[in-house]
Amino acid sequence: MSKVEEKLFQDRYRVDVGRPHIAIKNAELCAQCSNQQCTVCCPAGCYTAEANGRVVLSTDGCLECGTCRIICDEHRNVEWEWPRGGFGILFKFG
Repeated sequence: MSKVEEKLFQDRYRVDVGRPHIAIKNAELCAQCSNQQCTVCCPAGCYTAEANGRVVLSTDGCLECGTCRIICDEHRNVEWEWPRGGFGILFKFG
């Protein structure tokens, strides 16, 4: 069996420059979040925790699964919408 990373490598992502479909509403709330689940649960690894507690979001490579919307239940601090047509994840198989 292949690793998840190997399967994800087969997909392509078309970045909509300057128009991310996900945003953190308030970065200060992320720093205060007790568990920062988004940094662990995002299957694409779009969320990263810095040493100072700040959470950084990179939407490049997002799988558009919506996990971040659901997992941020403590603060509801994720603004999420579908990417514009032709942008986002382009699945090679499926």
